[in-house]
Amino acid sequence: MINSLSEYFPITDPTWIFFIVLSIILLAPMVLERLRVPSIVGMILAGIAIGPHGGEVLNRDASFELFGKVGLYYIMFLASLEMNLQDVEKIRWKALVFGLLTFAIPIVMGTTANLWILGTAAATAVLMGAMYASHTLLPYPIVLRYGVAQRLSVNLAVGSTIVADTLTLLVLAVVGGIFKEHTTGLYWVWLVVKIILIGAFIVYAFPRVSRWFFRRVNDGVVQYIFVLGMVFLGAGLMEIVGMEGILGAFLVGFVLNKQIPATSPLMNHIEFIGNALFIPYFLIGVGMLIDVRALMDLRAVEVAVVMIVVSIVSKWAAAFAAQRLYGLSKLDRRLMFGLTTARAAATLAIVLVGYRIMMPNGERLFGEEVLNGTMILILVTCICSSFTTENASRLLAATSPTVGQKSHTEDRLVIALSNPDTVDPLVNLALMLRRPKSALPLSAVNIVLEGNEERQRQGRKDLERAAHIAAAANVRMLTHSRWSVNVVSGLAHAMKELDASDLIIGLHQRARIFESFFGQLSTDLVSSVDRQIIVYRAFIPINTVRRIHLVVPKKAEYEPYFGLWAERIAQLSAQLSCTVEVYSGQITLNAVEEYWKKNRLNVAAQYHVYNSWKDYLPLAHNVKNDHLVCFVMARQGNISRHHYMEQLATQLERYFSSRNLMLIYPARYRGTYGNTNVLVAK
Repeated sequence: MINSLSEYFPITDPTWIFFIVLSIILLAPMVLERLRVPSIVGMILAGIAIGPHGGEVLNRDASFELFGKVGLYYIMFLASLEMNLQDVEKIRWKALVFGLLTFAIPIVMGTTANLWILGTAAATAVLMGAMYASHTLLPYPIVLRYGVAQRLSVNLAVGSTIVADTLTLLVLAVVGGIFKEHTTGLYWVWLVVKIILIGAFIVYAFPRVSRWFFRRVNDGVVQYIFVLGMVFLGAGLMEIVGMEGILGAFLVGFVLNKQIPATSPLMNHIEFIGNALFIPYFLIGVGMLIDVRALMDLRAVEVAVVMIVVSIVSKWAAAFAAQRLYGLSKLDRRLMFGLTTARAAATLAIVLVGYRIMMPNGERLFGEEVLNGTMILILVTCICSSFTTENASRLLAATSPTVGQKSHTEDRLVIALSNPDTVDPLVNLALMLRRPKSALPLSAVNIVLEGNEERQRQGRKDLERAAHIAAAANVRMLTHSRWSVNVVSGLAHAMKELDASDLIIGLHQRARIFESFFGQLSTDLVSSVDRQIIVYRAFIPINTVRRIHLVVPKKAEYEPYFGLWAERIAQLSAQLSCTVEVYSGQITLNAVEEYWKKNRLNVAAQYHVYNSWKDYLPLAHNVKNDHLVCFVMARQGNISRHHYMEQLATQLERYFSSRNLMLIYPARYRGTYGNTNVLVAK
């Protein structure tokens, strides 16, 4: 019976291979969650059990090579894509210092230990030291799950990755080049030049190409394929110049960060597919490389022990130095240590290259004991990293205040639609303004005039389209179609019934030359609806906006719901990772800045004292096609209402007729907010 069963293993049929892998991806987290073992560790252990060095159920065939490489790129790409660039900009020098620490300490300790304890050759010692210096952000999905990805310690760890891995891969290129024939000084110069040129090309060209593409293509599937193609193009270009593709994937995520907001449907597609398939496939493939039986070889055990001890101690030392240098807590130190401990990507690349290099005496640069020791190193560091990150993230999530809950309003966004052409931009704007951690659904409302059955059929299509867009972003949406004698009364009643706090409407498109710029609908709504009203007009997709110009009237800080629109702008700025240029009087500018700082809303803002209220020509000169200009308005009788607002429609039509525009009418009612709804109309 045993002999007959052994004939079927290892399994080579693609159908059964894929079924087994999917079963592991499905069952491993469910089983290990009860044991409080991170799912990342479970995937690696499953790979050991079914791989050629375990139960020999599967071979590490081409599918694991392909999907594993995609998963590896995915980890690096997601790590840079999830970064808050505004925070990274503020800590870039800190991240650089931590990157140098987490590279220099391990490589110095590792090289010394390799020479004096293991007795390796100098080139072998340096290249093994580079393995200790590298790290892979393998446990990054854990910090995302616990909602602590915006902490300084996490940003330092992510920012240091590009520094440490770049220097590590440069060491690999240098050592590898030493054993190549006809290597001269020009080889190193040309290598550096190629890296700089490819990096500059990615930084310059990729954002421009992506903005052009996203403005013309709205299909989510096509956008996802485009992004994945960009990731592999960046990785491939880096491999062409002699570096590892992980560096290119990380850089592509960095430059596409602003075009893929965290709450967008596209980001949800990227995270879902990566976490459901590609990243688990990579982890299982890593486990299949590990040969636990290598521990029977005493030399391999000695090498593995030295590698593990030096790797863990050196990364802890780097995290400890950064903690003391920047005054962080012990939990933050533990989180930095956990994120920078796992070895997989660059370590695998180094050990495989070192194993292939033949020295002049005919021996391999890395022997079998180093190869096997590295596999054990990967297993142990991945387990240590996952447990440490899981523990620190859980404790930080339990002791830290929830990010973004600055007002007492609940975040229920309601979207009322009447124009098929504005469904996409208005729903996408609502997704941007919605707090990322909100568990409440969106709602969509369509107002149908009595007897207009054709409008009702079109309205239902608009509601279905809106629900589809929200579902793509993993956000639940409730849809409502209601009859009314006129649109204004229908929306006003809907606002009261749904207890909304924000109404977003599309800017009126004039059908006749004698119509007003705002249109009668918008004008009547301002009079009839007490809740905050946001009027929006988009010429480009919201995710391609590169800067926000915010014009605030003097004394706006004295209005009762000043903080509500200030939070919305801060949320939009964070989603777009763009700078906000604020224009107002000095006292009002100080109030806006103080509110954002007091409530820990990290807004990259520049403040300008503005006096040209009767003519907006100076402002218009600064507003580009890919900018959004936002005016905070005031209703009749409000303290921030100024006479220049009577002529604002003429100014907007003259200077901003082809620009992306947003008008915010702050709320004026005195009741308490129950459920914060964003109502999107027209």
